[in-house]
Amino acid sequence: MRRRSASGSTSHSSSSRRAKESAVAEKRADDVSRVSDLRERLQAALADRYTIERQLGRGGSAWVYLADDLKHHRRVALKVLDPQLAASLGSARFLREIEIAAGLAHPHILPLHDSGEAHGLLYYVMPHVDGRTLRERLEEQRPLALAEALEITREVADALDYAHGRGVVHRDIKPENIFLSHGHALVSDFGIARALSEASGDELTATGLAVGTPAYMSPEQATADRGLDSRSDLYSLACVVYEMLAGETPFIGPSAQAVMAQHVGGAIPSLRAVRQGVPESVERAITRALAKVPADRFGSAGEFARVLEAPSAPAPERSLAVLPFANLSQAPDDDYFSDGMTEEIIAAVSGVKALRVAARTSSFAFKGKSADVRTIGRQLNVGSVLEGSVRRAGRKLRVTAQLINVEDGYHVWSERYDRDLEDVFAIQDEIASSIARALQVVLTEPERRVRDKPPTRSLEAYDYFLRGRQFFHQFRRKGFHAARQMFERAVAIDPGYARAYAAIADCWSLLHHLDATEENARGADEASRKALELDPEAAEAHAARGLALSVHGRYADAEQEFQAAILLDPKLFQAYYYHGRASFASGNYTSAADMFERAVVARPEDYQAAAMVVMAYERLGRPAAAEAAARRAAEKIEHHLELYPYDVRALYLGAGMLARLRDVARAEVWAKQALAMEPEDPAVAYNVACVFADLGKIEEALDSLERGAKLGLPGGEWLERDPDLDPLRGHPRFQAIIAAPTRGQHV
Repeated sequence: MRRRSASGSTSHSSSSRRAKESAVAEKRADDVSRVSDLRERLQAALADRYTIERQLGRGGSAWVYLADDLKHHRRVALKVLDPQLAASLGSARFLREIEIAAGLAHPHILPLHDSGEAHGLLYYVMPHVDGRTLRERLEEQRPLALAEALEITREVADALDYAHGRGVVHRDIKPENIFLSHGHALVSDFGIARALSEASGDELTATGLAVGTPAYMSPEQATADRGLDSRSDLYSLACVVYEMLAGETPFIGPSAQAVMAQHVGGAIPSLRAVRQGVPESVERAITRALAKVPADRFGSAGEFARVLEAPSAPAPERSLAVLPFANLSQAPDDDYFSDGMTEEIIAAVSGVKALRVAARTSSFAFKGKSADVRTIGRQLNVGSVLEGSVRRAGRKLRVTAQLINVEDGYHVWSERYDRDLEDVFAIQDEIASSIARALQVVLTEPERRVRDKPPTRSLEAYDYFLRGRQFFHQFRRKGFHAARQMFERAVAIDPGYARAYAAIADCWSLLHHLDATEENARGADEASRKALELDPEAAEAHAARGLALSVHGRYADAEQEFQAAILLDPKLFQAYYYHGRASFASGNYTSAADMFERAVVARPEDYQAAAMVVMAYERLGRPAAAEAAARRAAEKIEHHLELYPYDVRALYLGAGMLARLRDVARAEVWAKQALAMEPEDPAVAYNVACVFADLGKIEEALDSLERGAKLGLPGGEWLERDPDLDPLRGHPRFQAIIAAPTRGQHV
């Protein structure tokens, strides 16, 4: 009987299982049909703009497709909301909230390219990221190493701080919304959860579709509190950090409701009970960030990240200055080659994230001077100095290099290279690698990949490139023309030289700021396109393309290129500086101030970004910030002029800062010095006129402005809207200048 009963039970169980499998198969078939119909509807609706290649995935509320953007010739991730959800939401409020997210521009935020409604479908478009999500990383390895987890946390926190400062709360921070690309974190879907929540009101939770993901929900989200603020994102980030370090989220349960209940009232589990190697200070920080009451958490995500990193970063900062290599060749004209070698080594070691490197401008102030290493280290605020020499004879090359500890003058490392000229790139790479080893800096895989790729296979092309860089650094009209000619010779020899094309584009773009001709605009466009075509992974090419696009007034497209450059090289000064200039020109002064401040961080000794941010703060109506920034810029310029007393640009920008600080006497002296050094430069005349106008010296200002007009004054638009010239606007002489044809922009 028992056997028969068991047999009957087994038969019943098998029948039940077959029925379930059949139901699952039917549901799967329905899902496939539904997805196929959705893709066909979407493709039909957007056929003139996107070509859908394939489905990438499915989230809680949207399908994700890989698509080609037909207008911009790029691959994108096209996300379409579940049609039933879209129907219940309505498009107007959803798209209005999406538009807010589209205004976010940050190196660690995945930008929003496009959004809209088509044939009843709500969609939005983001870049297709070359990388993977944090979820995929955790599926590969969990838990993560402490250093990796904290680096990801820092970058996500930086993105959150930026968005929170602009009033945007993410509401769905989780590993699926954090992408890892080229060694950096990118937060995606910013504003999407907010859009769902705002567009649906209370209806969304009423239908059982919770906004957010239960494992990462803050207590206030779990209780449907409508007054969420930045501290909710902080809580969610802490859940992600806990998972990276423990291998699982802090709260788990049999259902979403059970997990949400633990967020609201459950005790926070000990991280160190799961992973003993985690420092106590890290556990304390995470526990505080997971506090049930928002007021008990950290004040910002950035503060949370800083407290987390404090115990894990006891090692002293590694800092270095690369002094100009001495030219020991028989030909004095070979200075450009030794200077170029120095610059290339600076660029190579500057790409190492764990190393702070003094900029070229600071290091080259010591060219040809006999100074004690301790003095140099103190002035440049570095712990180590690299010095060396270059001797070129025919096709032979001798390079010597010595790495010196500033504190005691001890030679940490030295080497002599006797090679063929063709080995110049290998020598540069070996020197950079030796410095990293000597300073105990570990190179990341992306850093190794970048250095493994030589810029050109032609030494002759490289020679012209170095000559061009020497002219470019003069940062004046004649220098840009001469530099462009050298770079064009380089690409004539090696048509595949992407860096040279990027440099050509920069010359055309900066010449356009001085003289807004169609030739300059066209040259910038063509050269920047070619640079990107040759090397889409070159940060310099993206920055050059962004600057060229801004010349044409295509500021939204330019911003995407600048963000791509920053993602590829977060230390690239010109990406931030050019981005700031483009934002300023477009009237987006908030972004301009942010980018100029980031440029100052990327290159602390640079005075140009420090001066430009003053003008951005003034346009934003922030006088206290403008005054503080002017004081900082004046100090940087004063230090720069001690090293480079004949830098005309530093003189007239510095005069502008001093005028704002009411240091009238010095402002007037610096302005007159600049004009005396470059009496035939209309850009100098324009900027000096601004200084005199600010000082209330109306006649002197008009004299300088008229001088600039006779020289071909740059700045038609600037003349009409530059507030520095407001004191002159009612004067008949100014009206006469305005009426005359003008060109360009002042820089």
